Amino acid sequence: MTEKTSWIIEVSHQGQDYYGECGLLAGLSIDDREGYRSVLAESLVAFENDALDLGSLHDWPSIRCGWEMLLNCLENEDPSMVYSSEFRKGRPIPINGLIWMADAASMQSQIEARLEDGFDCIKMKIGAIDVEKELALLKSLRKRFDSSQIEIRVDANGAFSPKEAAELLPRLADLEIHSIEQPIARGQWDEMARLCQEGVLPIALDEELIGITDPTHQARMVQHISPQYLILKPSLIGGFQVADRWIELAESIDAGWWATSALESNIGLNAIAQWCGTKDLVLPQGLGTGSLYLNNIPSPLSVKHGQIAYDRSQVWDYSPLHDR
Repeated sequence: MTEKTSWIIEVSHQGQDYYGECGLLAGLSIDDREGYRSVLAESLVAFENDALDLGSLHDWPSIRCGWEMLLNCLENEDPSMVYSSEFRKGRPIPINGLIWMADAASMQSQIEARLEDGFDCIKMKIGAIDVEKELALLKSLRKRFDSSQIEIRVDANGAFSPKEAAELLPRLADLEIHSIEQPIARGQWDEMARLCQEGVLPIALDEELIGITDPTHQARMVQHISPQYLILKPSLIGGFQVADRWIELAESIDAGWWATSALESNIGLNAIAQWCGTKDLVLPQGLGTGSLYLNNIPSPLSVKHGQIAYDRSQVWDYSPLHDR
């Protein structure tokens, strides 16, 4: 990917402009389909007529999430306050340093940059190049730092077959990898449950959550697979109320969770970070993607020393939205 499109909802109220980001992710969001723009336009009309029903948007999760951001800001009478939390007051949130898929040399360079930036949790995408080269990178990193110094997570994005995953997990466990996200493609409940039950390496479900909008279906999936972690991407699963429901399901099976951005601009990233700030966080979150963009919305968000923080001495500048 070299670019990412988001739809921004803008509402003017009592002299202030409020924003919500509909973080559509092409090829992954279930609402990446025909009719998106018309549904978004219809939601604007419904809002103007005081008839907006977020529940009716369950099949359009990014639109629902964008409206939830905006409505929360309206309720708080502050365009940048989605949730009042310690994060908004200045307490930083630990995050993982993301290593994007690339050739081995580029990935090694990224690892060095994340270490230099002070990250003590590294998340590396795997399954894109030769797995032996990826394992060599992980071995090299683990040789330099043990698991008490650097936590390593890997994300397969469903790249492996069940047989390949079963063979790979012991090799990752030998490297004291914290967890693997979505080792096999979503929808293979029995195979995923088997990998989780074997307990060779903790497994986190990510893409598995996308597209499951019925609460009964959600509960059935979590109970059947019984993963060690859930990964929550609000833009892809339908917003923060839905994410809260997934957290309840995770807790019902004693599983952990963390939130991850889905390449939102700083508008969406701010909302996710503020929501995270209302939780009793145990693990580093996946909120370090804002710096990827060359044309992001200037904001008080900053990433330093492996943490994302809200620097209240800085201000929001929404002018780039109106320059397009």
